[in-house]
Amino acid sequence: MTTRTNHAESWVRTWGASPQAAHDGLGSLDGHPPLADVTLRQVVRVSGGGRRTRVRFTNEYGTAPLTIGAARVGLATPGGGVRPGSEHVLTFSGAPAVTVPAGAPILSDPADLPLPALAELSISLYLPGRVETCTCHDPALETGWTIPGDAVAAPAPPENAGTLPVRALISAVELLADAPAETVVVVGDSRADGAGSTPGAHHSWPELLAARLAGRDTAARYVSNQGISGNRLLNDGIGASVLARFDRDVLATPGLGHVVLSVGGNDLGVSFASRDGGPLAGFLEMFPGAPVTAEDVIAGHRQLAARARDRGARVHATTIAPFEGAEIYTPEGERARRAVNAWIRTGGAFDTVLDFDAVWRDPDRPARIRADFHAGDHLHGNDAGYRALADSIDLSSFG
Repeated sequence: MTTRTNHAESWVRTWGASPQAAHDGLGSLDGHPPLADVTLRQVVRVSGGGRRTRVRFTNEYGTAPLTIGAARVGLATPGGGVRPGSEHVLTFSGAPAVTVPAGAPILSDPADLPLPALAELSISLYLPGRVETCTCHDPALETGWTIPGDAVAAPAPPENAGTLPVRALISAVELLADAPAETVVVVGDSRADGAGSTPGAHHSWPELLAARLAGRDTAARYVSNQGISGNRLLNDGIGASVLARFDRDVLATPGLGHVVLSVGGNDLGVSFASRDGGPLAGFLEMFPGAPVTAEDVIAGHRQLAARARDRGARVHATTIAPFEGAEIYTPEGERARRAVNAWIRTGGAFDTVLDFDAVWRDPDRPARIRADFHAGDHLHGNDAGYRALADSIDLSSFG
């Protein structure tokens, strides 16, 4: 594992959301008014703190250049407000506006905005022109707002503000830390993304893990959640596959120290589901590619572990939690899930194993999630379920 001695000049990622194309998510932007001559105000909760702040904006799935006419950050207050005196104008190579090429991200200049651990950061950006293709993260579990015109300096959203159902055009917040710090990157599917948890409550298990890590007196560990709802390890579908996006979303992370792999369940569920019509036919159309086996998923995990270790990161893996009772469940998929989990536990490929299957499974029906831990769909966690996952993690795994 790498050791950062020049931490005073090292950026560390304190929040992240994996970019997607708007048409390649859950459809939350379908029917939404076009983004043109509008200000987007979004709130993110950072994991660890630092003394300077920069924001990574994204046009990585854009089909045309994106113009940001103005941008600001500040400490968020409830309802989309900004704490007076905390506002900072963001610049780009010293200029207040920037055009981001199609397919590219862009970093803001650093702002002298100190942030404590677990602070809520308000990010506002004005879009003077029309955004033809919005790069986003779908869905957002926090409310965002659309405000007509240039309103980056507005103290709070006005009554005519609309809602923004995705995390739009932002993919990361990075800080200069006050002490040595590293980032734990979680990469996975909807269970990592927090599907089923209470919106706006920061109850995904990676966010709950971040809160636990922030409360320690030892070396700082930040958390970047790169989960995508509906994502798979081996094939594209809802978002690019983990193997395809791993360099961008994980290995390029400033301050990378640890990687948590929490993926594979969708690969198995989709592969063994019946494609002979029926109620799942439309859903399965979103998941192209040939069926995969337990051995394929194991091989994919081996690839990710090797690539992460090449960057000096420690690698951790979660077992795949149960999903009997969900529409995607089949006995064949369950056998494959157990085979993959047996290898994760005993194969020796990881620095530590986070046994989420053991935490969630019903003792009387081990192919099912405990009734008090799922969100009613036998697939995703509720707040209590995600809390149980986060609380089960031995924090010493991350140093």
